[in-house]
Amino acid sequence: MTLRTRFLITAIFLCHQLLTPALVTSQFLSQNSSQNAQSSTSTAQKNADAAANTPCARQAATEEAGETTICALQQEKIGDVYKLHGNAEIHYRTYIIRADEVTYNSDTGEATGSGHFTLDGGPNDDHIKASHGTYNLTSETGRFYDTTGTTGLRLQGTRVILTSTTPFAFTGKMLQKRSPDNYYVYEGTITTCDIPHPKWEFDAHKIVVEVGGNAQIYHSSFWLRGIPVFYFPYATYPVDREARETGFLAPTVGKSSSNGYEVGDGFYWAIDRTKDLVVGAEYFSKRGWSQHGEFRARPTDASYVDLTYSGMIDRGIIIDNNAGQPVLLREGGEEARLLAEGNLHGFRAVSNIDYLSSFIFRLAFNEIFTQAINSEVKSQVFVAKNVGGFSLSGMVERYQDFFQTFTSSNTTPPVLTLSNPPVFNNVQIWHDPSLDASSLDRPLGQTPFHWSFDGSFGGLARSEPGFRTSSLLGRLDLMPEVSLPLQFHGWSLRPAFALHDTYYTQRFVGNRVVSDPTNRQALDASVELRPPVLEKVFDHEFLGKKWKHVIEPRAVYRLVTGVNDFANVLHFDERDILSNTHEVEYGVVTRLYAKRKTSPKEACPTPPMAGLAVGAAAPEQTVPWRRTNVLENLPCMPEPEIREVVTWELAQKYFLDPTFGGALVPGQRNVFTSSEELTGIAFLTEPRHLSPLVSRLRAATSSRIDTEWDLDYDFQLGRINASTLLLNYNVGPFTVGGGDAFLQIPQTTTTSSISGQGTCGSTSTTVQATCKFQQFRVGLGYGGLNRRGFSAATSFGFDAELQQLQFATAQTTYNWDCCGMTIEYRRYAIANVRNENLFRFSFTLANIGSLGNLKRQERLY
Repeated sequence: MTLRTRFLITAIFLCHQLLTPALVTSQFLSQNSSQNAQSSTSTAQKNADAAANTPCARQAATEEAGETTICALQQEKIGDVYKLHGNAEIHYRTYIIRADEVTYNSDTGEATGSGHFTLDGGPNDDHIKASHGTYNLTSETGRFYDTTGTTGLRLQGTRVILTSTTPFAFTGKMLQKRSPDNYYVYEGTITTCDIPHPKWEFDAHKIVVEVGGNAQIYHSSFWLRGIPVFYFPYATYPVDREARETGFLAPTVGKSSSNGYEVGDGFYWAIDRTKDLVVGAEYFSKRGWSQHGEFRARPTDASYVDLTYSGMIDRGIIIDNNAGQPVLLREGGEEARLLAEGNLHGFRAVSNIDYLSSFIFRLAFNEIFTQAINSEVKSQVFVAKNVGGFSLSGMVERYQDFFQTFTSSNTTPPVLTLSNPPVFNNVQIWHDPSLDASSLDRPLGQTPFHWSFDGSFGGLARSEPGFRTSSLLGRLDLMPEVSLPLQFHGWSLRPAFALHDTYYTQRFVGNRVVSDPTNRQALDASVELRPPVLEKVFDHEFLGKKWKHVIEPRAVYRLVTGVNDFANVLHFDERDILSNTHEVEYGVVTRLYAKRKTSPKEACPTPPMAGLAVGAAAPEQTVPWRRTNVLENLPCMPEPEIREVVTWELAQKYFLDPTFGGALVPGQRNVFTSSEELTGIAFLTEPRHLSPLVSRLRAATSSRIDTEWDLDYDFQLGRINASTLLLNYNVGPFTVGGGDAFLQIPQTTTTSSISGQGTCGSTSTTVQATCKFQQFRVGLGYGGLNRRGFSAATSFGFDAELQQLQFATAQTTYNWDCCGMTIEYRRYAIANVRNENLFRFSFTLANIGSLGNLKRQERLY
């Protein structure tokens, strides 16, 4: 179905007020805005050339009248009235009036002109052309007939400068300017394109423009490339970046292989200057109705509230279960998230609450792959205050992790039947509430010793299939520490002694929880040694830079004793996995620095497509009405004089006690404080002396390239436990990203958690196997969102173990001077739940907004 046909079908839904957010504010000008803007303002250029040949420029027949300069080929004066003939000009403050014939009353400021009548200047940089008209220079009001014009553009030499975030052009049989910022256009058009042949325009009976507010359009038709597309009884769009007005949003249309055709709309309510609300719904022809909403508030500069909701009333979809049987699968659900931050009597208060009714709903309907496969749901509310090196905080937290269980010994997703739909269980952990206090190292009186402490008191609970604690279990944890930092000729030595004292109101005995308090006490002694840093500055330059090499070795000895009941301790967080240990950790960090001798001659590089950066962390929180500092929006920053080109860290531990005081259980994954501090990959499945070698390498030779390789190599097993290689490179308009993630960990075959994707999971049984995971991800792009002309990008992920394409996205854009079209194809193959092909598009008008179902936050660029 063509785009035009979709527009016509949707037209019946559009006979209401139209409001769209101003997503584009630069008329799709590239960084080289002067070159692009010249073609869209040819009329302004011609007027500037003509101005050089005016009588005022030649200093002929000129008269000064206060703030007014009057000139023409011929002029006569009768009292306060000037009659100007031939190339007449009147200069008044920032305004310039030009016409063939002008009558000007210097007392009232009224000027009436005919023949090539133009008005230039003013606070909004108006440029108005008309056959004839009247304008009062004092009150800045007037009428113009058979007019064309622009606002928000200023010509400086051969360059056109945008003086407004939302410049626009208009034509009309009559233009009435009622105040400096108020325009009425009758029987005319309005656009952000180059006239007289705009690519799009609103053709309306009446247009009311309030600069700094909104343009109201009455009885209008929307024309695209000379073709009428929509009729609007009433429409509005912002002519100021921050303008907000209540009304309906642009409709969304699209198509998906699993959801069918999509049509939807939303309503925006500007409650007041600090609050707004968006609600909307979409109808999927194969699935049913979905709902969404967002409430935003910004009471002060230091506080905000952002509440989002999405839901799906799913009537189900019939799928093939690969066994010749149809299966009716319902995947509806809802998710809500509350983000808030503020100050409460000097305490910083933060809320990040996430509610998910069904993990299968997230898998099936979330359009961002990394979010769709995220099996964790985290909710946290805390208040905290730091004073003089002391920290005090209170927290309420809920953690939830979904996983799919298989009853057979095969970890491959099972065949679906009506009686065997996909089932996801979950683990839940609560902190209700938790009070924490800690301090930095502080001098102990007048002695060379330092002291610090860390403490926590709270109520805890945990539940998972076949296991549950009481509704509230008490825990008190205290850890005071005394240290003696010593320095001697570049050597650093820090012996420390700490006491761990943790009291629990319940404990774990015989695979069940009993109300029998236990008190875990442990002594923790450590000695950290850092030899002098080795460094060398190379005399000879290489690649026009001076180079410096730095080596930073370290070693830590640690002894923890007293944890004799590790198997009886219930696990909630990192405080509960402390075990006996007798170990030595050694490592080295090597760094390579480069220093420029001269300033770079190259121009600011083209911003890369930030969405293609493989391995980039997505922001967790967004502040309402704050513009995200994505790479495309950041100002051009010069290359730093000194750059850390290469950083390589190596670390390993030697365990003198290979059983960790008897806490290690052979045949299953064991996670202790000692292993978790070294690497996040579980490796303790049997007694061992030597840990894997942990390598972290990062190289960034310039701002255009970033490479990182994280490796865990196990010498005892002679294999790689984990390897993550990331590469992102940007040169000119090209962006390249690639990644390879490899993981193999001990795993059982009785129960497995796929976390939304793969076959790796957790269990407590002793049937051991090896779980492998390897995924390749590639991102390629050319251009950018605001680049004029053609842009394109693609991104895909491939699972080497399953021999399956997990996701693929291809997006292409073509931008003209005032509008652009983006088309996207997406492919999802997530576990045994989602197999979908999705087509989306977005048609964007400069300074107006977008029409379509491709959202800004879901784009590749």
